[in-house]
Amino acid sequence: MKKAKFFTAGAGMLALTAILAACGGSKSSSTSSNTWNRMESDVISTMDASKNTDAISGQALTDTMEGLYHYQGTKLTPGLATKVTKATNNGLTYTYKLRKSTWSDGSKLTAKDFVFAWKRTVDPATKAQYAYLFSGVKNADAIMAGKMKPETLGVKAINDQTFEVTLEKPIPYFNTMLTNPAFFPQSEKAVKKYGAKYGTNSKDILTNGAYTLSGWNGTGNSWTETKNPKYWNAKNIHIKTIKTQVVKDSSTALNLYNSKKLDQVTLGGQQAASAKSNKDYKALKQTSAFYLELNEKKVPAFKNVKIRQAISYALNRDQYIKKVLNDGSLASTGVTPAGLMSDPSDSSVDFAKTAAKGTSQYTKYDPAKAKSLFKEGLKEVGQSSLNLELMTDDTTNAKTTAEYLQNVLEKNLPGMKVTTATVPFKTRLTRSSTGQFDMVITAWGADFPDAISFLDLFTSTNSYNDGKWSNAQYDALIEKSKTTDATNADKRWNDLVQAQQLLTKDMGVVPIYQRVLSTLQSPKITGLTYSPANTFNYTGAKLSN
Repeated sequence: MKKAKFFTAGAGMLALTAILAACGGSKSSSTSSNTWNRMESDVISTMDASKNTDAISGQALTDTMEGLYHYQGTKLTPGLATKVTKATNNGLTYTYKLRKSTWSDGSKLTAKDFVFAWKRTVDPATKAQYAYLFSGVKNADAIMAGKMKPETLGVKAINDQTFEVTLEKPIPYFNTMLTNPAFFPQSEKAVKKYGAKYGTNSKDILTNGAYTLSGWNGTGNSWTETKNPKYWNAKNIHIKTIKTQVVKDSSTALNLYNSKKLDQVTLGGQQAASAKSNKDYKALKQTSAFYLELNEKKVPAFKNVKIRQAISYALNRDQYIKKVLNDGSLASTGVTPAGLMSDPSDSSVDFAKTAAKGTSQYTKYDPAKAKSLFKEGLKEVGQSSLNLELMTDDTTNAKTTAEYLQNVLEKNLPGMKVTTATVPFKTRLTRSSTGQFDMVITAWGADFPDAISFLDLFTSTNSYNDGKWSNAQYDALIEKSKTTDATNADKRWNDLVQAQQLLTKDMGVVPIYQRVLSTLQSPKITGLTYSPANTFNYTGAKLSN
């Protein structure tokens, strides 16, 4: 599944008293009500699956909605599809047999709900940023370009329980994409009934998943998910209630855990490092990349490759992770995370490590080279200095990250003046998508376990290419991987490796780190799994007394 733009939390130093309290362990909160209490770092931005762009909303959608497939751990598992379907017609046709299921109001869910949802998402009028994922489905590109009507999309309801998809070209990873909320079904009746309010609060939605949502007013800092008795697999949903509280400050989260008000919290900074000996500590290596996006449209100087490279050389990633994050995260050598994709000819060969063999030097700390390149770049663009704003989220941890980057950039790049803008999570997403930034700390989590989930973002026309970096050779490599080389695993691998190396060398974005999420989690939960798309799956999970 997705996780589009992440909440970009760096991590700050927290009070020693709070740290010591964390390491003492915590008794779990009462399970008499069979309730799991968790935190999120910010609010749900939308419950409209077509418009979702972030990890927090993605988790809520995963909890309350069901698509054709989901991940049970790392295994692709049937959801509404009765089995994992193989393509026919030379890889161009997928026919999904659907199990009988209902919406949360008891109405029947059919193949028409998939047809409606997919057509709505690719319709330019919906303004779905994830519409690009449908590229390759018959007529999707033409529809998104406004050249054809949404009705012509290559999807069909053969009958109530049979959904057919026709592709223009084989997509070897197509089934894995379908765990993303963008591919979930939607009730046409509900979407039309609620109109502009659809997906903006827990009353104006209709869901079909393991849980129903309540208590979310569109901006609130808490919400509740309750077991859906109408869910087709309700017998394997053992946790009755999931309560979520938004907590932006790590010390507050820690106190809530220690006082048994939260069963799962995220840690940062020295707090995470000190808690590693705690029996409740869990480190989740995520397929997520954090990076700096540079707005070439708003700041023309960023079109200069030397300036972009200088910013990368100015960053001491290892020091940042050790002194600021202190959570075991990994310094990035490219935007694609390690552990996401393996060589089709040798599963022991990691994509990120392969790509880094020719480009790791571009992400090494070299302040002298940074200074020299920056000076040359400024001369080439006819400027003597750069005054820039660095945008990030408004949490304590994110602010600490912004301050660190501000200091190292100004120190290692004489002539650069950086101010910071800390804004709410939803505001950052909006400002990023509308180009209202100079530099922004952002992140991306895998939509599915393939490098294209990251590399596709930075093609010239992708809606998520907020920095507007553009490279014709890069675009051609990505296109080859999706067309002429799509069914040749080795050639496709080489295309993607070359693309990653080009992106890193050219610093289309400046990679910083791959996140390892440090958490404290009550031992009362068992069977909770974590997917390659960085989401929890509560199917089969249980709480003990």
